[in-house]
Amino acid sequence: MAWDEWEQLKSEAAERHSAQMQLNQVEPGGGGPVPQGDLKVDQQDLAAIGNTAYRMYGDLEKAGDHARAATQKAAGGLKTETFAIGAALDHVASRWIDQVRSLLDACAHISNHLDYTKGAHAGDEVYIGTIISNIDTLDKGFDERSGR
Repeated sequence: MAWDEWEQLKSEAAERHSAQMQLNQVEPGGGGPVPQGDLKVDQQDLAAIGNTAYRMYGDLEKAGDHARAATQKAAGGLKTETFAIGAALDHVASRWIDQVRSLLDACAHISNHLDYTKGAHAGDEVYIGTIISNIDTLDKGFDERSGR
């Protein structure tokens, strides 16, 4: 494939992508109310995402550790046999460990954040319920005072 043809295909793909993209914003100088997006999420959706992140963490931790151990064992064997690729494979294993830790941190962050959010919103619900019940009590007091 010629370089010019490659550039043309990339340009056409970018045009198709930008034609489909729709930003959720007000036109410059348009004024008026800001339109709301159509993204909706409920507590079950958040719980499902948090649970998936938690399961991914466990699965990745097991699989990542297995891959690390197997790679380091292979690298050690190759180094013992004086193959130069043994050191390169050991380097790959080190990088693998760093990348797996980053992914584990991301999964833990997602799971923990959604657990925290769930608890925080549950507390908000209790607080709002308490405030509303206090307003009802006040209303009853005003009704009694006015003779209703």
